[in-house]
Amino acid sequence: MKETHTPLADAIRPKNIDDLVGQTDLLSSDGLFGRMIKNKTFKSLIFWGPPGVGKTTAARLLGDISEAIYTEVSAIYSTVSELRKVFSEAKVNKNEHNVKTILFVDEIHRFNRAQQDSFLPHIEDGTIVLFGATTENPSFSLNPALLSRLAIAEFKRLDRNSLRNLIKKVDAYLGKRIPLTPSGVEAVISFADGDGRRLINILEELTTSDKQIDDVQIEKILQRKVHYHDKSGDGHYNLISALHKSIRGSDCDAALYWLARLISAGEDKNYILRRLTRIAYEDIGLADYEAVRICLDSWSAYRKLGSPEGDLAIGQAVVYLSLAPKSISIYSAFNDAIKIVNTNETHPPPASLVNTNNKKIKDLGYGKYYRYDPDFENSFSGQEFFPDKMNPRSFYKPVERGFEREMKKRLEYYSSLRNKINEKKVKKT
Repeated sequence: MKETHTPLADAIRPKNIDDLVGQTDLLSSDGLFGRMIKNKTFKSLIFWGPPGVGKTTAARLLGDISEAIYTEVSAIYSTVSELRKVFSEAKVNKNEHNVKTILFVDEIHRFNRAQQDSFLPHIEDGTIVLFGATTENPSFSLNPALLSRLAIAEFKRLDRNSLRNLIKKVDAYLGKRIPLTPSGVEAVISFADGDGRRLINILEELTTSDKQIDDVQIEKILQRKVHYHDKSGDGHYNLISALHKSIRGSDCDAALYWLARLISAGEDKNYILRRLTRIAYEDIGLADYEAVRICLDSWSAYRKLGSPEGDLAIGQAVVYLSLAPKSISIYSAFNDAIKIVNTNETHPPPASLVNTNNKKIKDLGYGKYYRYDPDFENSFSGQEFFPDKMNPRSFYKPVERGFEREMKKRLEYYSSLRNKINEKKVKKT
C-alpha cells in the first residue's frame, strides 16, 4: 500500500483529462471541453455543479492543456487588491510575452456584485480567460453582465457506474482491494450520493480493515446516510423546486418525500414555509383562499413549537396545498398587469380619480366627476377607472374550480351591471 501525507481524494486526482470520472457530455468530441481541446481555443467558463464531481480538477487539467499561465484564487479568501495584482501580472504576460492567463476562481458566487464586475474589462480585452467554479445556479448567483460573457459547463452528479469506476481507481492507487462485499460496495455508493470526494473519504476510513465489510457494517460505521445539499446552492434549488412542482401537480405523497429530503438536509424551516406561502398565492390563489391561512397558521405553530414538533405543521400545510384546487388566475392577472405597465406608454389617472385634498387641485376641476359608488344602486356606479387614453383590459380570468367559481359569478355580475349602465348611456345619447 502506498503511503501518502495528503488526503486520498487529493492524492488520486486525475493527471490526464481523459481520466476524469463521469462528465462524458463535456468530454466527448462534440462536447464543450472536447471542442475546446480539439481547437486549442479556451474561452471563459463557469464550472457549475454539485460538490465532488471534478470541477476544480477539470479546470486544472484544461489549464495544463492550454499551455497558458494558470492561476487559482478562492472567492472566500481573496480581496480586491489580490485580484488587481493578478490582473496586472496577466496584462504583463499578455502584452510583453504574448502568453494568456487562465484565472480559476473557486466559489465565484461568493464575490459580490462589484467584485464580479471587476472581471469584465479584463475578459473583454483578453487579459484573462476566466474559469469560475460554483455550486449555485449561475442564473441566480452571477451578475447578468458577467454571465453573458461566460459559457456554462454543467457538471452532473456522478452516477453509480462512475462511482464504481472511482472505487476501482482507489483500489489501483492503494495497490489492494478495499474489503467490500458486493452489498458493501452498493451501500458505499448510496452513501456517497453522487459525490466523488465523499466516496473517496468513506473509502479512506475503510482502508485499515482486514475483514469483509457489508452494507450492515457500513451503516454502523457511518451511522446513517448523510442527506447533503448546499443550502445556498443548486441542490437547494433543485429540492425546493421538486417540492413546489409536486404540490402544483397535486401529488401529496411526492411532496411529503421532498419535504422530508429538505428537512433531513437541514434546510431552514422558515425558508420552506415562505415558499409554501408563495405556492398558496401562486398556484392556488382564490380557488381555495384557506390555503394562505393554513400556511400562516402552520408557520405560527412552527415558531411556537420548534422542531421536531413543529415540523408536523409544515407537513400538514404541504398535504393541504397539494390537494387544494389549483388556479394561477391571480398569478397570471398580476403578471399581465405588470407586463402591460412595463411595455406600454403610461398615462395618468382620469381627472375624476385624482386625489383632491388640495383646494387648488379642486379648482382646476380634478375630482369633479367622481362618482361615489356606495351612493348608487348595488353600490356600483359603472364609471371607468382605467386611464382615459387606455382601453379597459381584462386581466383576471377565474377558473371553474373551488372558490373561484364564486369569484367568476361576482365578476360576471359586475360586468353585467356595467353593460346595463353603458346601454343606458347609449340610449340617452
